[in-house]
Amino acid sequence: MSEYALRMQNVYKRFRRGEKHDSLRDLVPSLVKRAVRGDRERALAPEEFWVLNDISFDLRRGETLGIVGHNGAGKSTMLKHLSGIMEPTRGSIEVNGRLSALIEVGAGFHPDLTGRENVFLNGVILGMTRQEIKRKFDEIVAFAELEDFIDTPVKRYSSGMFARLGFSVAAHLEPDILVIDEVLSVGDFAFQRKGLDKMRAVAKGGATVIFVSHNLQAVAEFCERGILLERGRVIEDGPTDQVVRRYLDTAAVHSDRQVAGPARITRTTISTADGQTGRFIAGQPARISVSVEALSRAEKVAVVLDVFNTDFYEVFNTSSERLGQEPVSLDPGQRAECTFDVELNLGPGTYYLGVYLYRYDIQREYDHIFPATSFVVTSDRDTRGAANLFPVLSRYAVIAPPELARRVAN
Repeated sequence: MSEYALRMQNVYKRFRRGEKHDSLRDLVPSLVKRAVRGDRERALAPEEFWVLNDISFDLRRGETLGIVGHNGAGKSTMLKHLSGIMEPTRGSIEVNGRLSALIEVGAGFHPDLTGRENVFLNGVILGMTRQEIKRKFDEIVAFAELEDFIDTPVKRYSSGMFARLGFSVAAHLEPDILVIDEVLSVGDFAFQRKGLDKMRAVAKGGATVIFVSHNLQAVAEFCERGILLERGRVIEDGPTDQVVRRYLDTAAVHSDRQVAGPARITRTTISTADGQTGRFIAGQPARISVSVEALSRAEKVAVVLDVFNTDFYEVFNTSSERLGQEPVSLDPGQRAECTFDVELNLGPGTYYLGVYLYRYDIQREYDHIFPATSFVVTSDRDTRGAANLFPVLSRYAVIAPPELARRVAN
């Protein structure tokens, strides 16, 4: 048996923009020409592009791989190739073992059938036998938390109920390879944690897991290895921390930049004392550094920090002046560096750091970058919310009523 669960070698996939043919008369000659000239090896036409461009990687049995990238990077297309839904334009894909793929929520479900009927239908589609489904049926339904609705047509299910049932069927397949594409983002927080725990159980059982998600905290927490895709190419492949840091560096797009004054922000970083960036442990000390440059004479410049979570809820705000530092004045071309030492007492998740240059006495904003950078916080405790209070359970005891206590004593 091969030591590799999956192998992709020099895989390309070509897509076409728009419709090239609007009639059968145009389509047939094009198909003949394509067959004659060898369409798999030809160069791109002007209206075509590579959605996957020379993708190569090996995945050993039992590895957990996270795939990240911006929208349109080619993540879902890659998974559809691994799952056999699509075939590459050229290159080779090797899959060794039973693969269970949850690419789209509710894929394979018939809306007019009940949840019970769809469990059997979807299970058979995924490769389970009817006896295997019967044996695991109660466990599947309990995991999805749909006991009261299992005999209801799924067209009446919410998107979260769809997600829970679809994930539950796929996760109970006992696959050699489990492929999941962002489906857990549909469920609520409790089910996301439950789904991650199930994925861990599958991985501990020796299965290979491929997880695509924009939830970087979940990827960092669950996957030991990561791949970063950009425009159909692998631009980073390595330990998850390294890949997440690279992704966050590329994600800090300053689309909301507003330079309205004589000074501007030239650089923002958040790191640990040893230089680690991108991923932090809850409670870990970190240093935020902001570099400032004067374009003309800049009076009384203060640096403001703003931290938001993925729901764009503000979880922290401060400034150099509010912390007691006198604002600085800069001559044209002069630079300044402002450093904040903080403790990241935050709940697990992804956070965005905004930076402002502000003059308080006349309430004027000089510059504003959001996000200036972003970072991930993880925790070894199952806590939720924007803040981490680092709870320790010191006591949990059953207190007997006084009457019962006296009877026991006598």
